[in-house]
This record gives sequence, structure tokens and C-alpha cells, in this order.
Amino acid sequence: MDSIAATIALYLVYAALVAIVLVMLKERIELSWAKHASLAGHPRWARWIAARVRFYEFDEAAFFRSDDAPEDIAAKRRDGFFRLARLFRERYPETLRATEQARERLPDLQFIETYRVPFQYSRMVRRHLTVGAFLRSSSGVTLTDLDGNHFYDLAGSYGANLFGNDFYKDGLEHSRLRVAELGPVLGPYHPVVLSNVERLRKISGLDAVSFHMSGTEAVMQAVRLARYHTGRSHVARFCGAYHGWWGDVQPGIGNPAPAPATYTFSDMSERSLRVLRHRQDIACVLVNPLQALHPNANAPGDSTLVDGTRRARLDRVAYTDWLKRLRAVCSARKIVLIFDEVFTGFRLARGGAQEYFGIRADMVTYGKTIGGGLPVGVICGHGDLMQRYRDDRPLDICFARGTFNSHPYVMAAMDEFLTRLDSEEIGALYGNLDGVWNHRAETLNRRFEVERLPVRVANLSSIWTVLYLAPSRYNWMLQYYLHAEGLALSWVGTGRLIFSLNYTQAEFDAVVERFVAAAHAMQQDGWWWHDKTTTDRSLRRAILREMISHSLPFQRPAA
Repeated sequence: MDSIAATIALYLVYAALVAIVLVMLKERIELSWAKHASLAGHPRWARWIAARVRFYEFDEAAFFRSDDAPEDIAAKRRDGFFRLARLFRERYPETLRATEQARERLPDLQFIETYRVPFQYSRMVRRHLTVGAFLRSSSGVTLTDLDGNHFYDLAGSYGANLFGNDFYKDGLEHSRLRVAELGPVLGPYHPVVLSNVERLRKISGLDAVSFHMSGTEAVMQAVRLARYHTGRSHVARFCGAYHGWWGDVQPGIGNPAPAPATYTFSDMSERSLRVLRHRQDIACVLVNPLQALHPNANAPGDSTLVDGTRRARLDRVAYTDWLKRLRAVCSARKIVLIFDEVFTGFRLARGGAQEYFGIRADMVTYGKTIGGGLPVGVICGHGDLMQRYRDDRPLDICFARGTFNSHPYVMAAMDEFLTRLDSEEIGALYGNLDGVWNHRAETLNRRFEVERLPVRVANLSSIWTVLYLAPSRYNWMLQYYLHAEGLALSWVGTGRLIFSLNYTQAEFDAVVERFVAAAHAMQQDGWWWHDKTTTDRSLRRAILREMISHSLPFQRPAA
């Protein structure tokens, strides 16, 4: 009898173990399905592959016909390339001289110059088509380099420039005078902090406000607070979204360490919602509203532009529906929903993405433009989530401080920004905001179509990206033709154009003419040539073969 009971008990133990294994396997499968079916959705694979791809480059002859173009096309490209190189040397001598002098001492500059274009072409481009990294002044929507050349600003100071450079210069001058009597005294607050807190509470619809030194730092603290109050370990982010450069939110390429407490899910996916409903370890979900323009795709840049497959399109209705479903799941599961509006805050609407999409988050982070031209990060959140200690456990705290948090000059500049945000002049810029910028994008696209140029733009209000209709390995060259026409882009090239809202119609029309002229010049120089057999797929396959052949163990890395 005892042996039968022991046998039954043993079977029950086996059955329980099998059940546990099956549950774990089911959760593992659901988690895998929730990840986007790309390297961007699988950070560990992306890191593993990145560590094994070796450098290679084309010599000068192959540089101009890496797509097997005929020699006459390669000759046109060569002539166009070196014509641009001569123009840059003649037009920008002082700016290029300063850039060359700074290169050896500024690793940041070395990095951005290296990754302006796909790595196979980078050294050749750096030798001949250096873009100046120095400016002397700004006025209206234009920038002026050290040689006196004027450029229309399409870089937007990485998003910080929302209302025009003069807006921020004037605000900084006024704000400096307001706190000059106190000066850079740190620790105690200047009274201007009080008005900032109250207006941010009103804008965000949330109870409490915390100031930090950058957008990245604000996101770090928001995640830390979510973990503290939920008692859970993991952060959920969506494929392609950028939330700063710190490790937990950048688990793939670019982070030298793994991020074991981070899940990267597919955006706008029911499978992702299923995982959020079932898992017990998720503290918070991070949403960057900019992903509405290109869900599940990394921030576009010309360094990865190896064909014509860059895609972007805003479906506001669909993305709003997704956020509503995500909000409902987070509420039901007591997961903290964080909107990372460091980039989009105040650009889509006065109330940011919360107003634009009609969704309330539990926490919102701001940065960029809200500092009025100075660096800052802000968290707004529900009061219970923002508390950093427990009344009943005095040693259980969530520490976060910074020497320069609430710096008087930053707080005064923020107050200037928020005060002017309520002015009639700025209010007029928000009137029919989407209508104005959607119409401008449509205008430029119509010109491209009429002129039979293989270029289009997609936009999320005043944030634009350039799309290419030609299956070309050289689409990244357009950034240099645009530079020659007096259009200033950031180092990611045509991946992101950021307009300040003070662009007049006449100024925008001038940008259109220069953009079209640049595209015509690039077309005439043969960069968009392709034969009938060339497709984006065939180009990607050719590049994959190149990378594999140069990365095999018996291959020696290129010098």
C-alpha cells in the first residue's frame, strides 16, 4: 500500500513538474512571438551579429559602381562626386579647417563623421566630402557658418528648436537677468520653480514634477520609480523606439553590456498585449510617440541607407487605437505607462502626445525644447508614483539627485518658455498645426512627382523623413547635394528633418526649390541609375554576400 501511495505521489510530482515546464514553455513562446521579427526586435541577436561583421570598403573604382553600374554611369558619378568635393573646399574653407582641427580631439565628432553613410563608403566620403561641424550665428530659420554661408535649418537642434532660434536666444537673455541676483547657487530653489511646477502639472494633467539634467536622465528616474513602486523588475519597450543612451533602454547595438531586465516587443501587436496581460514581472511600459511615424523601425539615418526600403507613414487613427488598448492593459495589470516625450513634447500639441492622441499616461518625461535653450529633463507623474520613500520603512528609498537639478538659469529659461507658450503669437503657430505641415509635405511630394524624381517625404507634423523610390545603394548621397544647396541637416542626413514652427510660407517655398534642385543634380549625376533587374531585395542580397565573404574566419580585416 505504501509503495502504491509513493508511486502515486511520484507521478503527481512528475505531473506538477511537467505542468510547470509547459507553463514556462508557453510563456517563453508567447514572449518570443511578441518580439518583432527583425534584428531590431531581437537585441541579443543584433549584438551577436554586430560583433562578427568585419569592416571592408570599396576602392575608388568600385566605389562608383558597387551596384554593377556601366562605366559611363560610374564616370558621371565620379565627376559629380569630385565636383561636390571641389565646391565644398572652395565654399567652406574656414569651416572645414576648424572641423579638421577638432576631429582629432573630439571623439563625438569622429563618431558622427564615421556614421554619416554606410561604412563601406565612409572613408572615401570622409576624405573628400567632409561636412563642416562649426557655425557662427543663427537668425530666423537660417544658420551661418564660419565662411558666411547661409543655410536653411532643417536639423532643428535635434528637436530642441521648436519656435525658432531667435525665440530661444531672446528668452535666454531675459531669463539670465531674472536670476542674475541669485546666480548659479545650487541646492536651494529660486522662486521661479513654483510657477514651472504649476504650469507643468496643468499641461501634463499629473500631480507631481521632478527636474533632472537631461531627457535620458529623466527616463532613467521614471523607470527606477516604476520599479520601486511596483516591486517588479522588467522594463517593456517597443521595437525601434529610442529612450536615451543608457543601458536598460538600449539593449542592442551600441550598448557594450546586455540588458537582462528589458523586453523589446513588437509595436502595435496583439501578441505584445497578450504578454503584458500574463507576465508578473513587468514594472513599466515605455512609449516614444515618435514611433507612430515608423512603428517597429529604428530611428532612420543615412548610415543604414543601403537600398530604397526606408518606410514611414503616420496612421493616426490606428496608432491612437493601439495606445488606447495599451492603456487599458496597463491599467488592468497595474503596469506604469510612461510616455517619453523628450522629443515630441510640445511639438505635436501644447499638451504633447497625450493631447494629440487623447491618451493619459501615468508618467510623462520631457526634455529638449522645454529648457528654453538649456539642457533639462522633466518627469511629471501621479503623486504616489513620484514619491521616493516609504513612510513606514525609513531605509527603503528610491534615490535620485543631481548637482545641477533645478539650476536657477535653467529654471528661469524654462519659465520663459512656458510663459511664451501661452502667448497669442505662439498660439497662432499651433492653429491648424497638422493641416499646415501636412499640406507642406504634400506640396513637396507633388513637386517630386511632377519632376519625376524618385524621392518622397513622410511626416509626423513638423518631423519629416525622406523616402526613396529608387532601389539604389547611393540614396545617402542626397544629403551632400542638399548641403550644397544650402540646406542644413543633422548628422543622420535625410533620415530626419526637423522644422521649427516659425517657418513662413515664403521660407518653406525656398526650401522646396533647393530640395528639388538637389534631387535633380543627384539624378543627373547618375546616382539613381538602376537596370531592370535591380530591386531592393537584390541589393540587400548582394550586400549580405559581401558582408559574409569579408567576415569569414579566413578573411583578414580590411586596413
